[in-house]
Amino acid sequence: MNYLIAVFSNRITAEAAYTSLEKENLPMEGITILGRGYQSADEFGLIEPSKQALKGSARLAYWVIPFGFAAGYAFNLSTGIEIFSWAGDIGNHIIGGIFGAVAGSLGALVVGGGIGLSLGSGDALTYRNRLNAGKYLIVVKGTDALSNQATLVLRQFEPENLQGYQYNE
Repeated sequence: MNYLIAVFSNRITAEAAYTSLEKENLPMEGITILGRGYQSADEFGLIEPSKQALKGSARLAYWVIPFGFAAGYAFNLSTGIEIFSWAGDIGNHIIGGIFGAVAGSLGALVVGGGIGLSLGSGDALTYRNRLNAGKYLIVVKGTDALSNQATLVLRQFEPENLQGYQYNE
């Protein structure tokens, strides 16, 4: 499946480009306008980077926290460090495990969340920002032939950006 995304600075130009695509008898079920008065990024399914980062963080925490607990417990067991004198040997091992689990959760938050937020969003954040700035997007979803035909039509309207993507489902 191919996606072609054109960015227009105003509604009038976006509507004119959409009308021109209609006049070329292109299948309109694969062509969408995003912006004020039309579909939003969420309605279209453009990913929210922060939600994806939270999902990645939670998925990583599911595995890292138990391993962190085990590593903290094992480290305290092997070194014999007395964290709190009132806790005794077993209590200190458990507290070491809790510290390990906390370290694992922080690692999951930083790696799964922070890095996932900065690297995992692709161009979705850029397009969301453009929509928030009042711009309009025309998204053409279909075959190579449809994308090529739509590119020729949309270039006539001098979009701010015209980008094609291939998505393997």
